[in-house]
Amino acid sequence: MAKELKLMKGNEAIARAMIASGTDGYFGYPITPQSEVMETLMAERPWDPKGENYTGMVVLQAESELASINMVYGGAATGKKVATSSSSPGISLMAEGLTYLAGAEIPCVIMNAMRGGPGLGTIQPAQSDYFQSTKGGGHGDYQLYVLAPSSVQEMYDFVFDAWDIAFKYRNPVLILTDGAIGQCMEKCYTRDNVPRWTEEERRANAPWGTWGKPATRGHNIITSLELESSRQEVFNQKLQAKYAEMKEKEVRYEALNCDDADYVFVAYGTSARICMKSMELARAKGLKVGLLRPITLYPFPTKQVAELATRVKGMLCVEMSAGQMIEDVKLAADCKIPIEHYGRFGGIIPTPEEVLEAMENKIIK
Repeated sequence: MAKELKLMKGNEAIARAMIASGTDGYFGYPITPQSEVMETLMAERPWDPKGENYTGMVVLQAESELASINMVYGGAATGKKVATSSSSPGISLMAEGLTYLAGAEIPCVIMNAMRGGPGLGTIQPAQSDYFQSTKGGGHGDYQLYVLAPSSVQEMYDFVFDAWDIAFKYRNPVLILTDGAIGQCMEKCYTRDNVPRWTEEERRANAPWGTWGKPATRGHNIITSLELESSRQEVFNQKLQAKYAEMKEKEVRYEALNCDDADYVFVAYGTSARICMKSMELARAKGLKVGLLRPITLYPFPTKQVAELATRVKGMLCVEMSAGQMIEDVKLAADCKIPIEHYGRFGGIIPTPEEVLEAMENKIIK
């Protein structure tokens, strides 16, 4: 239930939602443009029994991103709700830990506030981590479940959704946002705090967890190591079946003005916000333009793009990158219609007018 309407940054919303959602632990390392996540948690002091925001949550600044992701591994392996956050170069450092978490089927939540790259790049917002987020990032055949918020309210709400998905599928969940949404301030409805799980609830929700061996069961072993090839193949098949179930049951998207559209923008996050205005400008000119906003980048709304491709004349993928999501859009559309990309790099955010001009020049002509 809604608790209170507040004005806050997207990064603050993530932190407050972690407290409210019953998160047991946060291990992170500061990096622009997401440092306010840890700063807000430190200010709220959820570990302090004398504070008004006390939940018992542990908040710790690790010595590096490598340390923080492995602290997540250790804490989450006990069935606790454990989270971290970072920004592009920091997520790269966490890549090995992410594939270990996925390989050990450990639920956790990670937030990436993307910034421009490659390398250290810029601290300004970008969307050039799509490949890293949806095509692995680390080694091996694994997937993260990836949510892409486009508002401060979704930054808050998606933390609750992420915990549900993480424990339902025993899989890491990535909230993929960017510096613009993380830094912008908007109204946000908060919720009453969800009590952290009791020991009994934790064992019921995470019977696989490592908390000691009672006499009533055998050992619980958390590992991603399997040296027997035939058994490793069976495990990989199990993972692929899990990802297939996600694709069948957990795809999320938003379609705006697509029912009568001749042309469609495909965009997520900040780019989707821009495209909403571009769509209004197009409609004012008599152009029937809609917007498909993927909310889950993995699993991608493939069926929805494929269906649109049977009845629109063209699509423009708008990304703050050189063009990454467009590959999934083209695969889904199966080359049935023209699909082009428009984007700015290096932390530059395109204007709605630029995006509409690109639609007119590249697709409508």
